[in-house]
Amino acid sequence: MGFDRPKIALSLAKNEKLPSPGIRLCCALSTIDEMSATVQHPVAAVAALTVLTARERFVRAAHCQPVDRAPMWLMRQAGRALPEYRKLKETYTFVQLVQNPELAVEVTLQPVRRFGFDAAILFSDILVIPEALGQTYHFKETGGVQMDFAVTSKADIDKLSVERVVERLSYVDKALRILRRELGDQTALIGFTGSPWTLATFMMEGASVPKYSRALQLFREDPKTYHALAEKLTAAVTAYLQMQIATGVDAVQIFDSHGGHLSSSEFQEASGHWMKEIIAQLGGKVPVIQFSLGTHGNWPELIGTGANVLGIDWQTSLAEARKLVPAHIGLQGNLSPVLIAEGTPAAVATETRNILETMRGRPGHIFNLGHGLTPAAKLENIAALAETVKGFK
Repeated sequence: MGFDRPKIALSLAKNEKLPSPGIRLCCALSTIDEMSATVQHPVAAVAALTVLTARERFVRAAHCQPVDRAPMWLMRQAGRALPEYRKLKETYTFVQLVQNPELAVEVTLQPVRRFGFDAAILFSDILVIPEALGQTYHFKETGGVQMDFAVTSKADIDKLSVERVVERLSYVDKALRILRRELGDQTALIGFTGSPWTLATFMMEGASVPKYSRALQLFREDPKTYHALAEKLTAAVTAYLQMQIATGVDAVQIFDSHGGHLSSSEFQEASGHWMKEIIAQLGGKVPVIQFSLGTHGNWPELIGTGANVLGIDWQTSLAEARKLVPAHIGLQGNLSPVLIAEGTPAAVATETRNILETMRGRPGHIFNLGHGLTPAAKLENIAALAETVKGFK
């Protein structure tokens, strides 16, 4: 991607006051030749020019602007692996932690305090959308999700009510507003939701299951009814993300965790189209990260969603993604979560450096995993990842 030279020169020369005291642009580019070098080597250039807060680093990367180093956060960084989270789980259920704003804030902040991530992502769940539509969920003692009923017919879809989604999710609004105050200008804040397709797969099964087949069957055999469900979910997700944006989040992520259950020829109609519609309705107010697991045979459709950043799963080569994805779209990822659970700190550091080296000089890289942290993730491995990213030159 080419950068607008006059605009960059003006921005760097103005030496504008940044939100945090003492953070200033150190110097300005004085010639066009120097500026050309900066565009070719964006990380080194910004390292020499500015001191960025974590929030600035993340936001700039999400817009494919030069940064001093890749910002980092991890999917499912809050909860699961942290002993401080497990301590809370001795007293509260998962749903209680999600629905109590103060507790959700505490869980959200725990990994930022421990590892110094550049961004916090709200502790919540994609299933708050079905619940707000009228399909309550809880987590079973034996593990997995159980919903009060499964959506199995057009009549069930008709009963789902979009009108009060934002009102019913007011606890999310409160948690995000508290988080924005707590994080201030230092750390970025990410909101999120599930994609309509992925939500439909859960809603039609009514629980976590080994194989999600009902939504796929509906899509193939009765696409009109599937479209009715997807339309309702698209409206609910859009309203939910608009609410999150109004609280001051710096970006939102759409999790299409079950996108890979679709064939390449089915992906656009069942999932890609609806995400594209949501992103369009958000109007570019904040960057949108789109993470679709197992769908990287659908590069044109993923690029076509209009997302600012594409999350890359651990099964996909970042080197390949870098070649295929236009330079104005960021890339997020993609260390294997299995390595965090089963590897050593040395192995994690080595693979982290390999990923960073692969993305060297490419604006818009946000370091993350290729899927979420597992409960077995080792704290020393997460620490090794964070230290390596922070120290990479």
